Amino acid sequence: MTYPGRRAGLGALLAVSALLATAAQSPAHTEKPEPWVRAWGSNAVGQLGNGATLDQQTPSAVRGLARDDVRELAGGGIASVSFALALLNNGTVQAWGNASRGQLGDGTTASRSYPAAVAGLSGVSEISAGSGSGYAVRGGRVLSWGDNTYGQLGNGSTAASTDPPTSRPVPVQSLNKVKDITAGYHHVAALREDGSVWTWGRNDQGQLGNGSTTSRNTPQRVAVLQDVVAVAAGCLHTLALTADGTVKAWGRNRNGQLGNGTTAESTVPVDVQHLENVVGIVAACHHNFALLDDGTVRAWGWNDTGQLGDGTTTDRTTPVPLPGLTGVKAMAGGNNHALAVLADQTVVAWGDNTNGQLGDATTTSSLTPVTALPAGSGTTRLAASRAWHASYAY
Repeated sequence: MTYPGRRAGLGALLAVSALLATAAQSPAHTEKPEPWVRAWGSNAVGQLGNGATLDQQTPSAVRGLARDDVRELAGGGIASVSFALALLNNGTVQAWGNASRGQLGDGTTASRSYPAAVAGLSGVSEISAGSGSGYAVRGGRVLSWGDNTYGQLGNGSTAASTDPPTSRPVPVQSLNKVKDITAGYHHVAALREDGSVWTWGRNDQGQLGNGSTTSRNTPQRVAVLQDVVAVAAGCLHTLALTADGTVKAWGRNRNGQLGNGTTAESTVPVDVQHLENVVGIVAACHHNFALLDDGTVRAWGWNDTGQLGDGTTTDRTTPVPLPGLTGVKAMAGGNNHALAVLADQTVVAWGDNTNGQLGDATTTSSLTPVTALPAGSGTTRLAASRAWHASYAY
């Protein structure tokens, strides 16, 4: 800013005075949040996308990926096959991390520690990431790439992931009008516009919900489900939220992740107990969360490192409230940790912290939420490697 000389006229002085007053009242000196997608935790194969392969105990920027450009982010893989996908607002998809199973979708098995485009994808509306495979919805149809050991690509085969063309996107058979997609460890669930749910892939724990434990390499409808508004896949189980607010679950239940008061597996959907006013569901590896309309959360399932956030390490076979956690806008869950973003854009995390996935500059696990990003961080959404130890905020 320049100031007027001594001979300046009264009008100029008044104008400058007004400008100074405006500047004094302006929030111009308030520090703006960094514009980047941020990631932290395990990074041995570059799954944090920051150009390195060192674990991060605090949030770091994903290289060249601006938060405002990202529509959705998904973390996939486990340990040495971890990777991540980002759907941009322009309908293209970026991928980074390990590529040994073709899960970066570029036709190679060359891993990389920074985002680059999935080959030939545009017009995409939804994405998801499995253990070693990726998924995208385009024009109501599903495209898939990567690992296909259990038929999880849904293309009628179990061709090796590194055999062309499965290291590039291929169409899932006989499925259209899909509005959402969710991938577990080796299985997939698709939600169609008519409220029906279709599943395929591995089924050893009944995670396909079709009454059997036989894997399938093409989609099959979960017959007893209708009017579903959201789906979420854990590692070996699946959740569905219906229009009347009921949450259904099926698959593995060794740690109570079906929420029906038992630890018995179910090959068909069962009701999760003691839930009302549910507006969102989150499936982590072997634990789950339900977001209620008042901004509070209920949790159930595996809890060996405090990943439920209820202050204990006791598995829960039915949902329990998380004390002190209010104003929750979005959540994500990993192998044995969880994240939440609050109304003021604070990001908190809890559970295992072996690789710094809680983002609090330590590797100390926590039974209750600790702060990863402060209020005003710009964060409104979260993701995590469902079967491993990476966290993402955008």
